[in-house]
This record gives sequence, structure tokens and C-alpha cells, in this order.
Amino acid sequence: MKTITALEPQKRAPGRVNLYLDGEFALGLDLETAHRLQVGQQLAPEAIAELQNNETFVRARQSAERLLAFRPRSEAEIWRSLKQKGYETPVIEQTIDRLREVSLLDDAAFVQYWIDQRVTFKPRSLMALRQELLQKGVPRPVIEAGLATIDEEAIARQAAANRANRWAHLPYEEYAQKMGRYLQQRGFSYELTTQMVAESWRELDANDSAS
Repeated sequence: MKTITALEPQKRAPGRVNLYLDGEFALGLDLETAHRLQVGQQLAPEAIAELQNNETFVRARQSAERLLAFRPRSEAEIWRSLKQKGYETPVIEQTIDRLREVSLLDDAAFVQYWIDQRVTFKPRSLMALRQELLQKGVPRPVIEAGLATIDEEAIARQAAANRANRWAHLPYEEYAQKMGRYLQQRGFSYELTTQMVAESWRELDANDSAS
């Protein structure tokens, strides 16, 4: 058995505490882990090991939460990040389970977020969206469920509308070449691209006639 002789706040890391056992530094702890400890308390080797394991889990969870603060992530993204930081599989699994419990990780919600962002800011075909989400490690059934709600023609129409005015001054042949390349680079099929080139050009003509 070892006795806790001091619990001292870390000067350079607010929210963390140095744990001393029998007068010697043992390990640093997050306040979340240290709150149930007190000076004079005796710890068996098993309890010390549990503290170390819990501290590892807290650090892993906090690392994941920092990533999630920037944008939603897929479970696979969190897994890869924690693995790269050297965390063992049981710790990663525990972390992901906990993040699921508090609704910080949800692949279905992530798919919807990703689609919404792309449709709004960088319209892409369903094929391109599917490939991006596969690269994020999202299971295919979850991806397909999210994509099933999407109208690809509407996305292509929005993509064409975003660029039409930029090339409105060009002759039709040049306009069609630029718009066609733009849409195909975003994964839209030849047939849908051809349809949107013609449709967007007619829209420009209609606007010119009305003005």
C-alpha cells in the first residue's frame, strides 16, 4: 500500500494535479480523476494501476474532444487520430463508446453534416460524396442511407448556378466547355453535365431577354 502525501495543482497546466505517494511524485492526473482522492488516503497497487488507466482514458477522450471542437468527425477519423497518438485499442474503444453515449460521435449525423456542407459550399455528385465519406471511414450502409435523401439533379443545378454568371459573357462553345469541365470535375455524369450546361445557358438567355 502507498499513501497519498500530496495533491498539488500543476503550475503550467490548469486543471491538472500532481499526485505524490509516500513523498515521491507518482503521476499527473486530470481533476476529473483526482477529485475523489485525498491526502492520507492509502492506495493498493491495483488502485494505482486503475488511476493510471483512467488517466490514459481521460487524455484520449480530451484529445478526441479537441478534434470534435473544430467539426464533426466520423468514428474512423477519431480512431485513426488516437492510434497515431499511440493509444492502445482498448483505450480507443472505451473513448469512442463514451463519445457515442454523449452524442459526440454519430456516423449517421456526420454523413448528414458532410452532405449539407458539400451541397452548400462545394456541390458534388453522389459518386464524389460517396468516395469522400468512404475515405472518412464511414460504413457503406450508413453512407447509402444518407445519400438516399439527396436529389443529385438539384445539386448539379446548384453547382451550375454558382458558376454561370462568371462565364455568361463567353460564346456558347466556350461557356459549354468551361461549365462542362467544372461539373465533370465534381463527379457529375456526362448526361447530367450536358443537361445542366444547356439548362444554365437557357437560364442566362432568359435573364438577358428579361433585362
